[in-house]
Amino acid sequence: MNSKDVDPFGRLIRKLERLSRLDDADRDAIRRLPCRTRSVPAQAYLLRERDIPTEYILLIEGYACRSTMLDDGPRQIVSFHLPGDILDLQNLMPHAADQDLQTITPATVALIPNEGIHALIREHPLVGRALWFDCLVDAAILREWVLNVGRRDARARIAHLLCEFVTRVEAAGLATLESIHLPMTQEVIGDATGLTPLHVNRMMSAMRAVGILIRNGRDVRIADWAGLRAAAGFDPAYLRQAA
Repeated sequence: MNSKDVDPFGRLIRKLERLSRLDDADRDAIRRLPCRTRSVPAQAYLLRERDIPTEYILLIEGYACRSTMLDDGPRQIVSFHLPGDILDLQNLMPHAADQDLQTITPATVALIPNEGIHALIREHPLVGRALWFDCLVDAAILREWVLNVGRRDARARIAHLLCEFVTRVEAAGLATLESIHLPMTQEVIGDATGLTPLHVNRMMSAMRAVGILIRNGRDVRIADWAGLRAAAGFDPAYLRQAA
């Protein structure tokens, strides 16, 4: 689909309505937000650490991640983002960014002036409530990722990452268990789980060998959802949406 044919706010509204009630006036106000859209290639920086953002970044198409670089080079990815996410919502109060935002795939984004979001929140409390819940989910995901890297073994780390990604893309209407396209390379998964690409490959192959996954390149079918959840110890309650 041509990006010009995509409603830039449709997936955001769908996401917010999973978190809190919106009325017609709220939805109309979101769609009237001033914005400019642009297409960006994979691996492009949308925001760099220490930048002071003047616009909020809404992901319309494609996938992105938030990360921090160590002084000696390694990258730690701390979250993945999908269409419908406002990538820097935590910057509701002006301050320098403390992490990098980068695309994983080619993407289309909408850039919304800060004051547009601030006025929306002031004038439409239900939208403000939904955005607040979105921030809470974002924080819950970060806590879960700390647990993932700090306490789970390699197999459980990758299984949990997959469970979370599958749950989120299903809820967003982007895929089903029968057909998931992973936008992340093994290197990217490694940067998110603290593992080497070789270790990621071994763990993915092991899950395929026991019938949990069926893979064809980055196209994945979850053949045993219960088995994947068990391997991960996955409870989706922190995402505030049904399993």
